[in-house]
Amino acid sequence: MQIAVIGGDGTGPEVTREALKVLNAISQRDGFTYETTDFDFGGERYLRTKETLPVGAVDQLRKFDAIFLGAVGHPDVAPGILEKGLLLELRFQLDQYINLRPVKLYPGVETPLANKKPQDIDFVVVRENTEDLYCGVGGFLKKHTADEVATQSAVYTRKGCERCIRWAFDFTRRRNNPKGKMLTLVAKTNVLTFGHDLWWRTFQEVAKEFPDVKADYNHVDACCMWMVKNPEYYDVIVTTNMFGDIITDLGAMIQGGMGVAAGGNINPDPGGTSMFEPMGGSAPKYTGQNVINPIAAIGAMGMLLQHTGHAASGDRVLRAVEHVTGTKMKGQAAGKMGYSTTQVGDLVVAALSEV
Repeated sequence: MQIAVIGGDGTGPEVTREALKVLNAISQRDGFTYETTDFDFGGERYLRTKETLPVGAVDQLRKFDAIFLGAVGHPDVAPGILEKGLLLELRFQLDQYINLRPVKLYPGVETPLANKKPQDIDFVVVRENTEDLYCGVGGFLKKHTADEVATQSAVYTRKGCERCIRWAFDFTRRRNNPKGKMLTLVAKTNVLTFGHDLWWRTFQEVAKEFPDVKADYNHVDACCMWMVKNPEYYDVIVTTNMFGDIITDLGAMIQGGMGVAAGGNINPDPGGTSMFEPMGGSAPKYTGQNVINPIAAIGAMGMLLQHTGHAASGDRVLRAVEHVTGTKMKGQAAGKMGYSTTQVGDLVVAALSEV
């Protein structure tokens, strides 16, 4: 297995080191081999070269089985440059059309929702990842005048909707929730009557091919309420790019914060290259202090293994994470874990043999 590693900015390289430490341990335990290649894409390189991705970088990354990303975000780089020029560019050019976000409350992790337990917060959001408002269709008229007009258009295609919805139905079937297989489409069909009508019609048509999966629907505002009030209602959610961006951050908060939230940008097609990352930012104020939480990065490495032919190893990594959060760590906030960044990584390595 060939893995491209983008440690990125701030504390990104620190959490990446712990994820790679766990990868090394599980590979030795389970008997598979891998090679990693480091890439210095991120804020420091941009400040030095004014490039987010050099010419040929995407073609080079396309040759890898997977990409592991630590974090990007630099205080000296204007907001939007790295996000659009690096993250969105990779998602679009590598056609990573599925953003997969497990929302799972680990044992021992505090949630702001009163009386909710790990068994209550355990669902997955499947977010379409290459269309919607993120396509950058729009522009300005009479910019910097009193008559300025700005437009930003959402783009939806039948192909984009269908391949995401079909993947979500299949994922729901494979997830095989013992409480019942249910896929909830989250959209805003009562107001966004063109693009979201396409999503609704496509969802209804694809649902006929999956009679064992209950096809459910929420308006996005209702979903935000129910995620807080009754998160146990959900099994799998499928949604548009913009709404998915918003509700997955809400999901991260109810599962205990960005320090434990991991995700994948997935190209499920044969030969496709997917990218896995912790959801937290680069947290530059903690750089070099060895206090940042690596649990999300280690969880992202578990997801990488699950989606690259090493499902049992990925599952074991995630069980080890649950063991450490449930029996060792005092908290999940930076500097309040009861352990250093490197010590948490060591605890997960040790737990691989215990779970």
